[in-house]
Amino acid sequence: MPMDVYRQGDHYVLNADLPGLDPGSVRIDVDNGILTIQGQRTPAAAEQEQWVARERFTGSYLRKLFLGDGIDAEKISAGYRDGVLSLIMPIADRAKPRRIHIDALGEVHSETTPAASDSPSGRELAN
Repeated sequence: MPMDVYRQGDHYVLNADLPGLDPGSVRIDVDNGILTIQGQRTPAAAEQEQWVARERFTGSYLRKLFLGDGIDAEKISAGYRDGVLSLIMPIADRAKPRRIHIDALGEVHSETTPAASDSPSGRELAN
């Protein structure tokens, strides 16, 4: 199952090629931070077939990926179009960069902001 993964803003996008699969046969699970994608392509069964060439894959697809703590697994969404499975995996709020401000009394405040955009040098301590 060839796939691409890229980050776009505050989420990751996974595109996996699953040509010829019925979307109803694809199963996506998340368990203990492991994303599992399973699918099954069965050959068309017809009477009187005499194969001349058979190169297309039939059988089970299985792919497991470790998500890490930075993905909000509760908000993963999926779609299937033109043989491509697409998953949108949002980055968890706890994994987003944030800037820590200290007031004059020494009390610490936190806000979720893009750390690099607030600093002229682009270097900040991010959590």
